[in-house]
Amino acid sequence: MPTFTLLYVLHLLAALAWVGGMFFAWMILRPAAVAVLQPPERLRLWLDVFLRFFAWVWAAVLVLPISGLAMMHLRFSGFDAAPGYVHAMLGLYLAMLALFLRVSLLQLPQLRKAVEAQDWPTGGVVLGRIRRLVGINLSIGLVVMAIAGTRLF
Repeated sequence: MPTFTLLYVLHLLAALAWVGGMFFAWMILRPAAVAVLQPPERLRLWLDVFLRFFAWVWAAVLVLPISGLAMMHLRFSGFDAAPGYVHAMLGLYLAMLALFLRVSLLQLPQLRKAVEAQDWPTGGVVLGRIRRLVGINLSIGLVVMAIAGTRLF
């Protein structure tokens, strides 16, 4: 398999895992959890989901810039010659990374602390903050996918 093809496949799989996971959580798991679980069980579920999902997001956070920059070097001989859509994807990746780091390093420990203390009202507030940030990140991720798919600029 050519190097570029391998990098491209890894890049796509990493983006799919991250954005697809957020889509599933936001559009399917959240409404189902609200419909059938009481707040304590729902908060325990989300803590476990985030811990499992974030392991995959950490992998994506590493794979995406490595594969993306390598493909940029192979295809365009560097950043200066890369088209606008590549610059846009890199900038939006940085925004997504910042939001993920905020959730992973600041919000998730607060959620864990609330769940372990069985402080359900605080856990609900923290989960609401996480939900908003994931919604923003999902929106950015979908824009990145649209840019990648269309390569309009």
